[in-house]
Amino acid sequence: MLTVRSLFQEILDEDQAYRLFCSIAASGEAQGGWENGRISALVPESLRALAPKIARHGADEDKHGRIFLALLRRRGLEPVEVPPETDYTMLLERRGIGLPHAKLRADEPLTVRDVIAYLAHSRVTEQRAADQMRMLTHHFGDHPEVGRALRMICHDEDNHLAYCHEELLRLAAAGHGRTIHTLLRECALAEIGIHRDVGLAVMGRMGRLLGWPRAKSAALAGGVHAVCAAERLGGWRRMVSLRMPERRDALGGGAVAVAPEFA
Repeated sequence: MLTVRSLFQEILDEDQAYRLFCSIAASGEAQGGWENGRISALVPESLRALAPKIARHGADEDKHGRIFLALLRRRGLEPVEVPPETDYTMLLERRGIGLPHAKLRADEPLTVRDVIAYLAHSRVTEQRAADQMRMLTHHFGDHPEVGRALRMICHDEDNHLAYCHEELLRLAAAGHGRTIHTLLRECALAEIGIHRDVGLAVMGRMGRLLGWPRAKSAALAGGVHAVCAAERLGGWRRMVSLRMPERRDALGGGAVAVAPEFA
């Protein structure tokens, strides 16, 4: 029977599939760390109070990238180059979601709308990340090799999602509600398609590495398409709704703390 647990167990048990999984995850987290670091440095003066939180977000993402690389090292594996069709972060940028890297590499301050675009993009993508990490932690949170890493990352992703809700609600109360609503909807609908494409690409790569029969690959591809269809029909609304989180000030407002390393 095809389940999340059985599929991820297959990946855990085969070095090359595990290598690809950790490499894709590490690359995406490192990219997110860089983006948040640049955004924190370019926040406009009117929103400077956000800069330490954005920097903390980036520091967490950097930490997650190091965690996935550490998991590889534990097995004596080196990261593999990430296939472009599986590069979720870069594909989002190419669709115009979030802030373009050309803008982040410049030294010009961002605008308030830029910061709202960043937060809307983060609200959507952190929902995806939090959902996936909760699912993996549910099944593998006690796993001797990856359990501790999954629990740590899951906790951070929940914090990131809470932070996005709180800051977007604060900006909505300051008069930016219409802009936030528009950007959230655009981000969510674009992300659903990209998540589908990346999911199909990853499953295709994993299928070849693990020797899946054609029927199994077809069933998994059908599942990816079905999830995408459900999200396009109405599931996208859970990715754009805003509510004040139970975890208030989840990323703090002071200096960025040095997170303990995973070893």
